[in-house]
Amino acid sequence: MFKLEEIPMFSALGSTYIKELQDNTHIKHFTKGSIVFYEGDKSNYLHILLEGSIKLYKTSPKGSQIQINRFSAPGLIAEFACFEKELFPASCEFVTEGTIGLLHFDKLYDYLSQPEFSLELLKSLTGKISLLSALVHKETILSSEAKVADLMIKKEPIFNRLKNNEIASILNLTPETFSRIMTKFKKEGIVSVSKHQVTILNEDALYQIIETNTMKDCTNCIADFKAKIAYKE
Repeated sequence: MFKLEEIPMFSALGSTYIKELQDNTHIKHFTKGSIVFYEGDKSNYLHILLEGSIKLYKTSPKGSQIQINRFSAPGLIAEFACFEKELFPASCEFVTEGTIGLLHFDKLYDYLSQPEFSLELLKSLTGKISLLSALVHKETILSSEAKVADLMIKKEPIFNRLKNNEIASILNLTPETFSRIMTKFKKEGIVSVSKHQVTILNEDALYQIIETNTMKDCTNCIADFKAKIAYKE
């Protein structure tokens, strides 16, 4: 389990301050699938992820999840809502077992006069804004194929660590759509899948899909044509 001093925002504080914060932090353990808070809930506590991985998501009017982010300890969760004393803008759920430290906002407010502490807070907030901007771009601009290609380039290990339905959830795609795209990628020789291990074979094709925001019926049309007429060298 991570300690407070291992989180950038707190690492700038002296040992005396760290000890005081630790004494005022309530530790809460969660099982996999546990809800930390729901969208629209109110809290007077800063949520500090000390152990495990969580996902943040919004719920559409039809009840489907729109995943915003997924990250692992250490880190801060929904710090903007805490400092602005607003309702949580999304729901938070553990995807593994984990631990959260709850620090009352009134106690935290005492440290805002510390320049290093405030700077790290700003860095954390701007980082979350950047993630939100990337999400908006992904959801409003990228096609389904481009979403898969983009994630594959940026986070290839995810495809070998998570199940297909989990990856589909991250991309806000249905499992059927994700499976169809992966089948198409394999058919076109962009990736290979062996014993649930995904290997990128044609990275340029992935970049082309992202750049054009579409996917041709064949990425190697000459080879495809030769195969269709049984052409031999």
